[in-house]
Amino acid sequence: MKTIEIPSLDHAPQVAAEWLNLLCEDLGWHDKPRAYLLLRTTLHALRDFLTVDAAVDLAAQLPVLLRGVYYEGWVPTRTPAHPRGKAAFLARVAAPFANPPLEDAEEAAVAVFDLLRRRLSSGEIEQVAHALRKPLRELWQ
Repeated sequence: MKTIEIPSLDHAPQVAAEWLNLLCEDLGWHDKPRAYLLLRTTLHALRDFLTVDAAVDLAAQLPVLLRGVYYEGWVPTRTPAHPRGKAAFLARVAAPFANPPLEDAEEAAVAVFDLLRRRLSSGEIEQVAHALRKPLRELWQ
């Protein structure tokens, strides 16, 4: 692969692949496109359930390629989303998984949250968890 000699950009696909590999490993999946869809959908749901400031703070911690995925399609004036309960969050996570459907949206979201917990600073994770309503915060435990 040709590099552009900007380390953060040259390394970005490898970092994204590492995240997807970890997520597949955690869930026992072998389908990386499905893992990518889960990561993307969960990041978007999380972003949309946070205030604009909290969403931007979280984005600053993400690897460059995943930061682009996170911001894709974002309309800050529509955040935070309503309703913001656990059921609404999990419905957003499950929505794009039509065929085959996501077996357990909560388990899948928790796997993404665990990945974020392992890869981002503990201070940022604490801020994000506290910015969420209690039922969603419990998924970070």
